[in-house]
Amino acid sequence: MARWNETTIRELVSRLEAFRDTCRPTTLTTIEQLTRSPFHILVSCIISLRTKDEVTHGASRRLFALASSPADLAGLEEDDIAQAIFPAGFYNTKARQLRQIAAILIDRFNGQVPASLDDLLTLPGVGRKTANLVLGMGFDIPAICVDTHVHRISNRLGLVSTSNPAQTEQALTQVLPRDLWIPINDLLVTFGQNQCHPTSPRCSTCPIAGLCERRGVVRSR
Repeated sequence: MARWNETTIRELVSRLEAFRDTCRPTTLTTIEQLTRSPFHILVSCIISLRTKDEVTHGASRRLFALASSPADLAGLEEDDIAQAIFPAGFYNTKARQLRQIAAILIDRFNGQVPASLDDLLTLPGVGRKTANLVLGMGFDIPAICVDTHVHRISNRLGLVSTSNPAQTEQALTQVLPRDLWIPINDLLVTFGQNQCHPTSPRCSTCPIAGLCERRGVVRSR
């Protein structure tokens, strides 16, 4: 098993990158590559919460066809936003939050998404996970976005030993080289969606099997 240091961490990342190349890109990565727009990334992040990636993709595409800027979004009725992003999870709540976010961006931030963690956290529905993803993908500011995949797999690998995402974020800042802070989320999300499932991960075909400590794995395939 790996003794984690910069060499083994970069080997892990290299293998995860090779694995990602065999998978369909995540919706947020696709949006980042197509638009480089912090606003589009922020909106898609809100839509993606508790929503499958393929649903997020369709919902984001429909909403951006109606509103490509905070001003456009603020001009929509809440019901129109909800209809556009349906069947995303909690679509009515997200529609209200998105309209509120658009108004706040116009009133407080000159119609721009702020490039500050503290400012992002003042927006409705935005927690550390979303804020860090916007900073990283939207502004290229080093930040570690910890979602359920990053938290689970980081602990399973033995990279960290933490009990919640906030602890994992802090622990990973001490473990990962700074240039890996932004890409680690997409790498582990793709890996978690396609290989390292919460229960019964596909360990027999795992491309990083020799590096993983398999912490907490009771049953695998």
